[in-house]
Amino acid sequence: MLWQLVEQVDGHDRGENARRIQQALEALRGQMLRLLEVVSIGLFEKLDAAHVCRNSQFKDEAALAVYHEYPLQLAVKPLVAVCCILRQQVINYRT
Repeated sequence: MLWQLVEQVDGHDRGENARRIQQALEALRGQMLRLLEVVSIGLFEKLDAAHVCRNSQFKDEAALAVYHEYPLQLAVKPLVAVCCILRQQVINYRT
């Protein structure tokens, strides 16, 4: 998942919001069995650059289904929604 962020929200600049999102998502690591969450942030001044990149890896499809309804994951969505101006899903595949 790639997100572009607004310049400022609730007194936090883009960099601060990227770090807030990163911390919220990384806090999920270890909270769910069968989930490995990796989040990277990069702040670029290009207009078309993503500011947050999220790579989620799941042991199986059942873990992905649980993740979509997991309360801690759902709690992160409002933060992302208020900070995000563009969301792009890069790839979704099964091995």
